[in-house]
Amino acid sequence: MQNDRDALIAGLIALAGLVKANPELPVPLGSVIIRAFPAKGPDDEMCAAVDRVAVLLGSEIDPDHLPYGHYQTAIEFGPVRYEFTAILAAARARHAAVDSYRDSIEIDNP
Repeated sequence: MQNDRDALIAGLIALAGLVKANPELPVPLGSVIIRAFPAKGPDDEMCAAVDRVAVLLGSEIDPDHLPYGHYQTAIEFGPVRYEFTAILAAARARHAAVDSYRDSIEIDNP
């Protein structure tokens, strides 16, 4: 796992250096979001993982995402945002139910 972490850090540093060295290079107009998720498991374990990350970040749990079954904390560095989100069991079940209809609908192409 440390190799994945080191590779991510090296990639972010390399990208930052490239953007800094090439002011003519287009960059996103909006935010850049890095999303990470705890290992899938019982809701209480995933929420505890998010709580631990919130302590490390010095951030709070975002109440705006709770109604959607996302237990999330985040921190921003200007237009760059790091999010750590647990997608709770009920939200995963709703998504799976909606997704189960994916191949049931055919669109007529004119």
